[in-house]
Amino acid sequence: MRRVGGPETGRGGWFRAGSPVLVGRGGDLAVLREVVVRRPAVVLIEGEAGVGKSRLVSELLAGDLGSVLPLVGHCQRVGETFSYGALLEALRGVGPALARQPSLNPVIGALAPLLPEIAAELPAPLPPLGDPRAERHRLFRAVRELLGALGPALLVVEDLHWADDGTRQLLRFLAGEPPADLAMVLTYRREDLHGGSPLGAEFRPAAGGLVAVLEIEPLDVNGVRGLTEAILGVESVSAEFAARLHERTAGIPFVVEEVLRALRDPAGAVRAGSAQAEQLLDAVKVPVLLRDAMADRLAALPTAAVHLVEAAAVLGTPAPAALLAEVGGVPENRLRTMLSHAVDGHVLHEVEGLRYGFRHMLARQAVYDGISSPERAALHDRAVDALEHVEPRPLVQLAEHSERAGRTADWVTYAEAAVDRAVDSGDAATATTLLQRLLAVAALPADVVDRLAIKLGHIASTGLEQRDPTGMLQHLLLDPRLTTAVRGEVRLHRALLLVRQIGRIREGRAELHRAIDESVDRPDLVARAAAVLATPYLGTVPPAELDLWRQRAETHQVTATGELRISLAADLLGSRLHRGYLTGMDEMPQRADTHGGERQLARLRCAVADACVWLGHLDLGARFLRDGLRLATERGASYVVATGRTTEARLDWITGRWGGLTERASGLIEEYRDVTSVTGELEQVLGWLAAARGDRAAAVEHFGRTGAHDPDDAIVPVAISGIAGLATILLERKAAGKAAAEVERGLAAVRFTDGWPWAGVLAPVAVTAYLAAGRTADAQRLVDEAAEGIAGRDAPAVLAALAQCRGSLAEARGRHTEAVGHFRQAAAGYEAMGAPYFAAISREHEATGLAPSDPDKAVELLTDLVETLDGLGASKDAVRCRHTLHTLGSAKPARRGRPGYGNDLSPREAQIARMVAAGQTNREIADKLVLSSRTVDRHVAQLFRKLEITSRAQLRADRLG
Repeated sequence: MRRVGGPETGRGGWFRAGSPVLVGRGGDLAVLREVVVRRPAVVLIEGEAGVGKSRLVSELLAGDLGSVLPLVGHCQRVGETFSYGALLEALRGVGPALARQPSLNPVIGALAPLLPEIAAELPAPLPPLGDPRAERHRLFRAVRELLGALGPALLVVEDLHWADDGTRQLLRFLAGEPPADLAMVLTYRREDLHGGSPLGAEFRPAAGGLVAVLEIEPLDVNGVRGLTEAILGVESVSAEFAARLHERTAGIPFVVEEVLRALRDPAGAVRAGSAQAEQLLDAVKVPVLLRDAMADRLAALPTAAVHLVEAAAVLGTPAPAALLAEVGGVPENRLRTMLSHAVDGHVLHEVEGLRYGFRHMLARQAVYDGISSPERAALHDRAVDALEHVEPRPLVQLAEHSERAGRTADWVTYAEAAVDRAVDSGDAATATTLLQRLLAVAALPADVVDRLAIKLGHIASTGLEQRDPTGMLQHLLLDPRLTTAVRGEVRLHRALLLVRQIGRIREGRAELHRAIDESVDRPDLVARAAAVLATPYLGTVPPAELDLWRQRAETHQVTATGELRISLAADLLGSRLHRGYLTGMDEMPQRADTHGGERQLARLRCAVADACVWLGHLDLGARFLRDGLRLATERGASYVVATGRTTEARLDWITGRWGGLTERASGLIEEYRDVTSVTGELEQVLGWLAAARGDRAAAVEHFGRTGAHDPDDAIVPVAISGIAGLATILLERKAAGKAAAEVERGLAAVRFTDGWPWAGVLAPVAVTAYLAAGRTADAQRLVDEAAEGIAGRDAPAVLAALAQCRGSLAEARGRHTEAVGHFRQAAAGYEAMGAPYFAAISREHEATGLAPSDPDKAVELLTDLVETLDGLGASKDAVRCRHTLHTLGSAKPARRGRPGYGNDLSPREAQIARMVAAGQTNREIADKLVLSSRTVDRHVAQLFRKLEITSRAQLRADRLG
């Protein structure tokens, strides 16, 4: 372990010098182990510096070698005092093994002068022959005989690329005529062999001997992620951090380890968003060993080749040879030769077709850091001149080079043009970075500052930029160069970011108030701020206050045009729908004339979809969502895409499309983890899925991240759903009193905001909690209050929930027939919505109510429900229904065959009959009801028999009552 951190960081921590486990090399290790036991064998392990050759060998040696004697030597980069150093190093410790040998070939005595450590175990030294060639051959024979005398042996020679000629010749001799029980493992870097093979062109493998070559490649992104997790000792590394680290290190394990060692707070980095990871990685200095290796390679190149390499380092991206020559000042007649030197010396690489760059970013940085400041500026200046003629013009690169060349006017011009291009292509990160750097230029005139500030605020509030945009905009608001009117617009954008964050919505609303005060001369900004303040779900706000803001926004909406008109429609229509009023839909804008207008149109459609799903108009919501998501994706509206995908996940939960939903929602949380209004809604979905599986602990964790603990500063319907989930878990734990107290927190938010259209999930849980706590009067009062609150509004989800609530009340009062009717009504309502899980729960209550009077029908219902719940993945509920079935089965006489409804349609058959009458195919019905096709086929055949019809065309709605 190695200690990192110190006074300059204010913190410290333990950091592993390397990975405690082998990562990404399991296949290579298996091949290596297989080959070395098939002696005689030679394994050549090839790979660039730092790729993990030595680590692979160390894993081999650390394993079970049985009776095999390991012998390890290293070729040294410099300073060997005599030839054969690596072999002699490997043999110095074999004395104990030799002591057990009864006799040795006298030729081994030739090694006695070279191995004084074991000379006592060797035969007597041999007299000189007087012929250097003969002496060398005798020495080679001595080494082979010694290795043969040791029995099963594994000879490892590391870094063969640094071997002297004598060592290489000796190894070639051994590999060509090896002892029968010897395996050899040789590691080397091909780039440092200076041509040829590692054992020389003369090498010929022994007859019957096995020769294998293992080419060790850099790790892929997943390998880098696993290596980082192992080194840092953490369970999960963010995908963004791993991807950025892979990009910077090219997946070379040594470089990954060095970069992680250089990070001041590596464990924090892996949990950070992509922007923080990028900032940390960009700040990492080049590891010393890498810097020295690059300096050595540069020193071996001709001066003109170095100029090409420096030009590549300044350009920063792979470039064609002609561009390198123009920036580096290399004459055309020398270009090919100098480029060959740079490539053959493994400094530059052909990264893309006829484009040249560096193996990884740190190699480029090592060269760049070695260029003197005046020469760097001159190279950047030449880069600007050269890139100005490239089409399409690389604006970001031109801005970068202009800034570093000190050409401020060009830098501002190119950077702003690059911002506009990035915005058009949906690249918010690039646009934001450039704008921040531009605004840091002290000499910018006020009008330019205003213009750039507006762009920055707009990009921050419409995208998903991760560089703490609220803090960035707050800093900009303190800039004295900003005019008052523009300050109001920037504050509006900051407020729009704040209201996306659970726990900062109050702050966001306060910023909206201040933005209005600063925008008295900008009615468009006042209208936008007022429309957001009229949104009912952003924290708990009384309806009277919302109405005042709505009226103010509508006053401006009358005369608004273009993008503003669509933006106001998105906020105001979405707000009206959330309150349960499906009016104004026919007045929705259908098209936009600008890119920004189309983004707002996408937001409008996704906002309508979101509200429709909350109300229970699922088919309508799905249609709007499909169109909105498509348009948002096409126009690069990343925040709208995020909200749309979240609504899609919630819609899939309600409609029973649970396959893969847990993984998808978890992936979205990781992707959007800095936008808690989005992640809170996804946590709600994961909470209900976990609850349906019976995983209470996970459900509580997910519900706790919905804003449920503080609905006043959260997305209110999401927080209410989270509260309902927490109360459900408390009821399962038989804590009725606590469950009742929990639902009262949610009901307080509903009452304060008049949010009865959001009570569809909460109301049945609240009634159940009150009844379990013996508070029947409170349950009845809630049902009456909710019915009054929803009167005149269009919220199918709440109407179905109220029917279920009335069923629970009737059941608690012993009125079972009445209860069955209410539960049947609730199930029909949920089925009409297309919400199979909620329908199944209501059908379960119906079956339980039917059990005393009509057990056959109860069994029929429960049997269907088990199949439905199993198909959904609601294992906890399926088990409960099976238990009820078992109880019913043991409580009544056995009968042959499945119980039925005679010639009457069962509830399931009636439901399927309505769907057939609506023109749906058996396959579509099976998908929607989460049933098998065979089950639907059976139901259709049965209802045809009961209705005495022979075709689907004969099935009319009027026949179904």
